[in-house]
Amino acid sequence: MALIFRWTLRLFLGLVILAGLALWAVYYLAGRSLPDYDGSYQVPGLTAPVEIVRNNSNLPHIFGETDNDAYYGLGFVHAQDRLWQMTMLRRTAQGRLSELFGERTLEIDKLLRRLDIYGLAQRSVAAQDNETKAALEAYASGVNAWLRTVNEEALGRGAPEFFLFSPEIAPWKPADSIAIVKVMGLQLSGHVSEEVIRARTSLMLDEDRIKDILPDSPGLGTAALDYAGLFKDLPQFAANTSPPLDPLSPVKPRELAGASNAFAAAPERSAAGGTLLANDPHLGLSAPAIWYLARVQLQSGGVIGGTIPGMPIFLTGRSDKVGWGLTTAYVDDQDIHIERVNPENPDEYLTPDGYKPFRAQRSIIQVEGSDPVTIDLKWTENGPVLPGEHFNLGTITPPGHVASLSWTVLTPNDTSLQAGFKMMRSQSVDDVLEAMKDYVAPAQNLTIADQDMIAMKTIGHVPRRHPLHQSEGRIPAPGWIPENKWRGIMPYASNPEFRGPDGGIVGNTNNKTVSRPFPDHVSFTYGDTQRVQRWKRLMQNRQVHTRDSFIEAQLDTVSYTARSLLPLIAADLWFTGEAAPEGTRERQRQRALALMAEWNGEMSEHLPEPLIYAAWLRALQNRLIRDDLGPLTSEFTHVEPLFIERVYRDVDGAAVWCDVQQSAPKETCTDVSRAALDDALLWLEERYGQTIESWRWGDAHEATHDHQVLGQIPILSWIVNIRQSTSGGDNTLLRGRTKGSGEHPFHNVHAAGYRGVYDFADPDSSVFVISTGQSGHPLSRHYDNLGVLWRRGEYIPMTLDPQLARAAAVGITTLIPRN
Repeated sequence: MALIFRWTLRLFLGLVILAGLALWAVYYLAGRSLPDYDGSYQVPGLTAPVEIVRNNSNLPHIFGETDNDAYYGLGFVHAQDRLWQMTMLRRTAQGRLSELFGERTLEIDKLLRRLDIYGLAQRSVAAQDNETKAALEAYASGVNAWLRTVNEEALGRGAPEFFLFSPEIAPWKPADSIAIVKVMGLQLSGHVSEEVIRARTSLMLDEDRIKDILPDSPGLGTAALDYAGLFKDLPQFAANTSPPLDPLSPVKPRELAGASNAFAAAPERSAAGGTLLANDPHLGLSAPAIWYLARVQLQSGGVIGGTIPGMPIFLTGRSDKVGWGLTTAYVDDQDIHIERVNPENPDEYLTPDGYKPFRAQRSIIQVEGSDPVTIDLKWTENGPVLPGEHFNLGTITPPGHVASLSWTVLTPNDTSLQAGFKMMRSQSVDDVLEAMKDYVAPAQNLTIADQDMIAMKTIGHVPRRHPLHQSEGRIPAPGWIPENKWRGIMPYASNPEFRGPDGGIVGNTNNKTVSRPFPDHVSFTYGDTQRVQRWKRLMQNRQVHTRDSFIEAQLDTVSYTARSLLPLIAADLWFTGEAAPEGTRERQRQRALALMAEWNGEMSEHLPEPLIYAAWLRALQNRLIRDDLGPLTSEFTHVEPLFIERVYRDVDGAAVWCDVQQSAPKETCTDVSRAALDDALLWLEERYGQTIESWRWGDAHEATHDHQVLGQIPILSWIVNIRQSTSGGDNTLLRGRTKGSGEHPFHNVHAAGYRGVYDFADPDSSVFVISTGQSGHPLSRHYDNLGVLWRRGEYIPMTLDPQLARAAAVGITTLIPRN
């Protein structure tokens, strides 16, 4: 027995030692790819040494003798910190994810190949001016210099992910940066999904009911504010008065298209007498964040702000003279056309001039662990042909027809990056507006401030449609009808523009900016009808603003939607009936209603009320639509506030939604509200227990910064994923868009990955932050350090003073020209 025990002990100790050695080996190999920020590297392609000064937040300040040397340094630091992320963005654009991930990503690759995103980027290189070409080449050389350094010094393949997947990395090219712009366009576009869902809904409902569930954005539009009539149009809270897509995919459901906030104040509306600008662009959360903070010193002056690794421009930020921020404009820049296939020749389709052959070619997709897949790529005069598996197009494409896509992102001579380089060198608002003539897609609202002026302009191509277009671009239309085809692009001068408004405030929350009749409209639907109401109140609540008041607006968690809808849906439930016995369903409902009656609409992570409200509205919309829409109900994963309001105000007879068609009794809207509240409370009790007062919105509204590949692997997910309890919600300025479906429908999956506030009265008091950290390496202390500040609503300073940057240096990297 003693002998068996000794050998068992020895075996156990041996296994422990082997496991320890294995862990040490993994840590050692992974740690080799942690960059040395105090290193000195001899690299080819520079004209003079480049100095990269990093502060405690790992923000690189890049100093070069020429602009191209500075772009070289930017490419170098992007590759140092985000090499895996950059290569994944490039693979996405190329339609080559399946080479690493197998059949799981095959449909994504098929879509990107059919759109020909990378081919269009390659053709766009020739359209750039010489200065832009040189800058793109310099940036690519900087990326490749780090790849060379990794290989020469055996630096762990550049990122730990490359130990699990293919370590082969092709050199970076200018076309790669242009392709990433187009991939971002795919993330920020939702009109295809909107057309498809409207077409599917129109097969089940009459026109009046479609207006209820898919309402057009109301009103004349908001962009510039006057300091008058402050609150007369804002409803007050009056309690006593009456399946997620694959994380690697660039395609988002219609509810998760682009969203952002940007606003600016003129000197007369600023307490310090200088302009102010704030921007917080919203994208899907990930670890690391899509954003990367940087500063480069150009001949025209320093530029600092938010970049996306792979792109050598600053999408949001400031120079000494100008600041800028982006919000998605929701321009209707996508149209689905239904193309009739020749029944006698499937290689032809009908045009206004008769049948013509598809432009066609074949493409081979390599699939890890499976045989290669060959797909047929086809194009019509209207754009690429998309089979039915993409965007649910098969549900609305008749037999004998195919669907094609017209989209401004599919422009072969895309000079959007060229416009970005010009913007970074601009010295005034007027310079920026002139530079943006070169911008193509995706369409954005650009908010701008120089030291004296503020402005907002919709940038990007806006399609010109025929006045007799059969569907006005709202649902797919026959592609062979001449009136349904695009007629070119609207003039840049006709894009909405608000320059130096009298009220001294401009801004956008993805809301409607102008009201124009078709075909001169911008869009019928926008990304926001709610946040803008709260923004108007905060902007007009004070005569002058400060940096801190702009920060307060960015971090505001009060839901205008909750304050306006709760008095409608609970009007006949509050303070009605006698007290119910403890432990009954009626008693639980009364307890919940008592809490809601005292709530001010603040979506605080520490309160139960936001959780009750969110679950109630979700259950309510489900009860209202499921008997009318049947299986299509699953497509409406987020609450549409305008729909709820129309129903409970009985606009154009919308209260008919409250009656369940399949039941004999005639249900009232109060009946549905009561039943939906019971549904919500039962669902919440199953997850969070019986004690309502102990529930927390933050327990359900976790921000899910997940690694897009390793985040789904057990054990590794504990290391690479970042989860945080957060405030805010779908319709707050501190926007934390919920997932909307699955086991955790209230997870925060889409939020402001970057926040910046720029004060031109005291530029060095400007601040910014991103949602994770600068490094994409899970073992780096910079992997998640800024995420702690982001969650608490804190920022880091933004300075263009070289002396301040060097005084705060914790690491200096020097790039030395190699002969």
